[in-house]
Amino acid sequence: MSIIVKILNIENSTYNVLHITAEKPEGINYVPGQAVDVAINKEGWQNEVRPFTFTSLPQENTIQFTIKTYTDHNGVTNELRTLKPGDSLLIGDVFGDIHYKKDGVFIAGGAGITPFISIFRSLEKQGKIGNNKLIFANKSKADIINYDYFLKILGNNFINVLSDENIEGYEHGYITEELIKKIATAGSEYFYLCGPPPMMSAVEKQLKNINVQSERIVKEDFA
Repeated sequence: MSIIVKILNIENSTYNVLHITAEKPEGINYVPGQAVDVAINKEGWQNEVRPFTFTSLPQENTIQFTIKTYTDHNGVTNELRTLKPGDSLLIGDVFGDIHYKKDGVFIAGGAGITPFISIFRSLEKQGKIGNNKLIFANKSKADIINYDYFLKILGNNFINVLSDENIEGYEHGYITEELIKKIATAGSEYFYLCGPPPMMSAVEKQLKNINVQSERIVKEDFA
């Protein structure tokens, strides 16, 4: 069953990423890292449901989403770009297996960063950033979501990998077994993983190669 929520603010976070703030429905509960089914409350779009992760904290009085948009076809994310404050969304059921357990290495690809935004915001609020590390893979520097924020809270524990650009201070190419071994320490209790399926599959293989047990890998279970 869907609940209608009004959009309070909508703005660009990067050239192709929207940051949407909406009313918080009464009784909605989630933990940082979880997502919800969302549709646009507009003729022809109400049944086009997509999962988006909350980037707000559960205790805040609004809900927020950070959504990568694709303008190469007339899909939901492209349609979101036409919305303005006062328009509304349809919110469905909360779901998701990604949640924080202990310090570890967060590995994200592109829009796969979104579950980690609220997790890191929650840790920062509690003063528990600790020795958590983030490896973030993107095509270019312009694609990095929340770059300034992650740099501020993580410093040298924020590692960026760019496939299409070779920039000093950034890893070039793709996430590799060698990079993970270099970043991970004995204190890396868990590996948090979210990104496109081919990336997740490759990284899981790499983690297995360095003897990371499956119970130490936190990811969305799409089964």
